[in-house]
Amino acid sequence: MEYFAGLDVSLRSCALCIVDAKGKIYLERDLPCEVGAIADCLRSFPDPISRVGFEAGTMSQHLFFGLQGEGFDVVCMEARQVNAALSAMRNKTDRNDARGIAQVLRTGWFSPVHMKSRASHGARALLSTRKALLAKTIDLANEVRGLLKIFGIRLPPSLSHGRFDDVVRPLVEMDDVLAHALLPLLDARRAIHTHFLELDRRVKQAARRDEVCLRMMTVPGVGPIAALTFKAAVDDPARFRKSRTVAAHFGLTPRRYQSGEVDNPGRISRAGDRDVRSTLYAAANALLMRTIAGSQIKSWGMRLMRTKGRRRAVVAVARKLAVILHRLWLDGTEFRRIDEEKLA
Repeated sequence: MEYFAGLDVSLRSCALCIVDAKGKIYLERDLPCEVGAIADCLRSFPDPISRVGFEAGTMSQHLFFGLQGEGFDVVCMEARQVNAALSAMRNKTDRNDARGIAQVLRTGWFSPVHMKSRASHGARALLSTRKALLAKTIDLANEVRGLLKIFGIRLPPSLSHGRFDDVVRPLVEMDDVLAHALLPLLDARRAIHTHFLELDRRVKQAARRDEVCLRMMTVPGVGPIAALTFKAAVDDPARFRKSRTVAAHFGLTPRRYQSGEVDNPGRISRAGDRDVRSTLYAAANALLMRTIAGSQIKSWGMRLMRTKGRRRAVVAVARKLAVILHRLWLDGTEFRRIDEEKLA
């Protein structure tokens, strides 16, 4: 007889439920969310556990590799499918969720989630901290702009992050009231911007040291940030059988609702990693608006822009960039540009 263990995981605790192949419940227990406690409970069960499953979340990587190291067959299930199954239950409790997860695991009605390597999570952490510091730098700059408007001081609309402190600080120091209120804000912004520059240097250095990222950066519009973001999100290119499914994985393909005589295609699904999607969109926009060198993908995007509009064209080019980057990674090749005469 096969037995399946479902885990409903929270930050500090988890609910465990073990069922057999027919769905009969054999064990239910509340445990601390620690690999050792869960492994000890599973080993204490009189029969071997065929598979352990839980839905994707913040603790997924820790539990997946921890339980896998303890010798269990572990699977992480896509959260949307698990949520759809659990929504049929009348009462939502941790125990009921663990029961539902165990039944989903038993029936096989789930999509396994790829667990990224530690190196990929390290790159994503570096990119996330860089993005967070940039956002805080912009927020503090906007706060200073808004406060200065009250006193009739209007800063230039386009002011680079590096020149902001040099321009604003002399204006603030001329007034004792402004200096007392805004100098601490400017000091905090300068410190955050300094750390942002350091993280930005580390990100670019990591991309330039990576052979895969260097090949991706041969594509027009794709820089170190886009290349490293894409590589860290994909992690293993072999998990996609076709390159065109990469765009769908990151939510760059249209939704579709089909039932009977109704067949309505919609906007892009926006599923998957939002940071990858926005980075690919920025790279596509740079390719169409800033890149001077001609390429087949740029000429195709410009033709699409004239017929479908700018936003749709940028999304279409971002979708094609995802396919190209994945194919370059698999083939070990670089992007090949064509001459201007061939584009005419």
